Amino acid sequence: MTKHQQLFEALQHQILQGKYAHNRRLPSESELCLRYAVSRPTAARALKDLQDMGIIVRRAGSGSYLKAPAPPSAAVRNKTFGLLVPGLGRTEILDPICNEITRFAQSMECTVLWGDAAQPILTGADALKLCEQYIERAVDGVFFAPMETVPDRALWNQRVADALLEAGIPMVLLDRDLSEFPARSNYDLIGIDNFRAAVTITQHLLQAGSRKICFLAKPEFPSTTDLRLAGCREAVIRHGDGATASAAFINPEDREAVKAMLRTSGADAVLCANDQTAALLLRSLNELGVHTPGTVRIAGFDDVQYATLLAVPLTTIRQPCREMGRAATLALLERSNDPSIPAREILLPFDLVVRQSSGN
Repeated sequence: MTKHQQLFEALQHQILQGKYAHNRRLPSESELCLRYAVSRPTAARALKDLQDMGIIVRRAGSGSYLKAPAPPSAAVRNKTFGLLVPGLGRTEILDPICNEITRFAQSMECTVLWGDAAQPILTGADALKLCEQYIERAVDGVFFAPMETVPDRALWNQRVADALLEAGIPMVLLDRDLSEFPARSNYDLIGIDNFRAAVTITQHLLQAGSRKICFLAKPEFPSTTDLRLAGCREAVIRHGDGATASAAFINPEDREAVKAMLRTSGADAVLCANDQTAALLLRSLNELGVHTPGTVRIAGFDDVQYATLLAVPLTTIRQPCREMGRAATLALLERSNDPSIPAREILLPFDLVVRQSSGN
């Protein structure tokens, strides 16, 4: 990207993260020049683009400020949405997304129902029961994170979707698709570009010196894992230079399975499907006397809160939970007002977070 594009996206990302309150001044053109090593015209152009989009307001002699949101319209106010998220209240990624959905929806005078958080969704029947409760309450829309580990997950996920469709209640998917890879469902999806994220983090491992990369996931993985595996393989193919990619679908707590994976793949780096898998793998490797990053580099996805608290801080991909919550809320509001909108896949930017586990 050009310097202007880089600066524009950096400012937009900071605004989405809530760095600038509505009464707080953004950096001046001079401050942006110093901070980002750009010219004055480049800084001015980035601020003007934000102004043209209606994101900021520029006041002569005072500076640039985040534009206060307009009052919610009658078409937006007083809507009620339901969260249908397995493990809600106990998930590292979906909880902050749902918190932001609730906060942002409330700012527009809407209500978000968390279902019965004291009764977690453990089975497909649990999810369908909560779905039926939302239908009985005639909610205006549902945020659904398709189930991952329940038996016959595809069947139950489809039953939930069909029930909402029959009731005329719109749905937005969080983090992962309803359909199994490579199929794509006909519903709005909010997430990150998992394929590109996997390419990015695999390239980092290759640049760090790894040549035999093993992608590790637990059995019964979701469609996001397929995309991450495909991205890992693509990065290795593009790199060449004798690099190889393999895959293992095992329980990372099973030390014998982990030993067999390392012996078979000869891996000098393991890219895990998520941070939880990486944390469990690190513990197994420690018990096996395999050193990280000295013998095997480890990386994951999600940047959960404990990623920095592990014995070896974890290199990972950070998901923009706050931005995902806001995007999901806006998508469901639009969908509830106009069901005819074509299904959208809204992919938000991610960050590569480099820590000790990859040798840095």
